[in-house]
Amino acid sequence: MSPDVELQVGRRKVNVKRADKELFPQDGITKADLVEHYRRVAPRMLPELRGRPLMLERMPDGIDGGRFYQKEISDYFPDWIYRTTVAKEDGEVTHVVCDDTATLIYLAGQACVTPHRWLSRADKPRNPDRLVLDLDPPVDDFEPVRRAAHHLHELLDELDLPSGLMTTGSRGLHVVVPLNRRDDADDVLAFARSAAQALAARYPKELTVEPRKDARKGRLYLDVARNGYAQTVVAPFAVRSRPGAPVAVPLDWDELDDPELTACRWTVTDLGDRLQKDPWEGLARHGRGVTAANRRLRGLERSDGGAK
Repeated sequence: MSPDVELQVGRRKVNVKRADKELFPQDGITKADLVEHYRRVAPRMLPELRGRPLMLERMPDGIDGGRFYQKEISDYFPDWIYRTTVAKEDGEVTHVVCDDTATLIYLAGQACVTPHRWLSRADKPRNPDRLVLDLDPPVDDFEPVRRAAHHLHELLDELDLPSGLMTTGSRGLHVVVPLNRRDDADDVLAFARSAAQALAARYPKELTVEPRKDARKGRLYLDVARNGYAQTVVAPFAVRSRPGAPVAVPLDWDELDDPELTACRWTVTDLGDRLQKDPWEGLARHGRGVTAANRRLRGLERSDGGAK
């Protein structure tokens, strides 16, 4: 059996069972390494997690074994972990809320490789404070992602919507728009869908909103589905369950043209200086509503007169 490790994390003692279990066998990255990553990134990651319900992507046997996605908190989780109960279609579900480093470490010790966060906070679960557009390329080629991000940034600027950029640690990029929590999730999703459709109409040879892969015809997919109520997205600085243990990392927009940039540019073992600066500093303070943005979008669509 692998040894257990007890860590003092603030006022809490967190027991990590089988700490030397390899979760990324090809890379020799263990559960202890995962725990250390989340301990290191906690000061930057926690502001993006606090108050939000989480979905946990857990891989007890590592990324080559089975995985499961957990919404309902386990009854054996410590009482000191915050939790929130929210409505679902057929009842209620009680989620983990990660408000401190000890919780983040505990989840890593439970082989939660990737925490996925809600785009709203538990006190107003139907009113998101983030909108996310996922740039999903048809193949593992980053150049279409780079071009799509430039196109989207231009449109958001025209709509007077501030935005942040993040590598996903998978294949594409996320573009994040801060919101003021005045709009219902259904209205946010409808606006996101309209904005994506408008952008695809401008660049019909490059972009699509077609969810069926066989209908995309080699175009990059503008995925807005995660803006629906109770949907989740990968959290900043989360580790992805791919070889090399890539990490989702916030970016400055002026980094988009860096020739070395890819969706998997940074990993658990190579974060470089990414914790020394915050490209999203102050972004959350500039949240907007979708009503005014919708009016601007309709005006742009009339002036565009169709696709370019």
